Amino acid sequence: MSCTRTMRTAVSLALGAVLVLPLTASTALAKDEAILRLRASAVDLNTGARTSTLDIVIERWSTPEETSKLKAVFLERGDDRLLSALQKTKPRCGFVRTSTSIAWDVYFARETPLPNGGQKIVLASDRPISMWEARNQGRSMDYQFSLAEIRLGADGRGEGKAIPYAQLTFNKDTNTLEIENYQREPVRLSEVTVVGPKK
Repeated sequence: MSCTRTMRTAVSLALGAVLVLPLTASTALAKDEAILRLRASAVDLNTGARTSTLDIVIERWSTPEETSKLKAVFLERGDDRLLSALQKTKPRCGFVRTSTSIAWDVYFARETPLPNGGQKIVLASDRPISMWEARNQGRSMDYQFSLAEIRLGADGRGEGKAIPYAQLTFNKDTNTLEIENYQREPVRLSEVTVVGPKK
């Protein structure tokens, strides 16, 4: 794999913004426990604008206690310990899948109301790592998380971005969480639509 230029973005470290959307293969039996189902077109400009359809299923929202715990682990012990704490979150918050892939568990899901009557949704999990990647131990192994942020309007439609390969650091001088993207561009989530129950 050739090395790609990284991109670093500073984001406000709000209590609910310490997200990580890494994905681990789901071993749970498929159950219809969704409180929210979304469908989106994912456009990856890093692979020649390849487009795929994503189904995003939220089964529960992360609790304030879970959010506080993950934030504390990250600030006190770093991203390696955060990864471990994230993977131990039970039950999962939902899953993501494409039409050609198995489902991947999401361990963190948080919604925040927006002034326009819509909502911001942040998702986090651990990134799937192939046997080839693990064996070669390349630079991409430092990017253990995946993150996604979706903004929905009051009409249930919206857009978002995902960072499949993310590395997290905390800048104490600016009090911000810094996200470094291994790829050149985030994956764009367009035509995001609510297609299932919302409680």
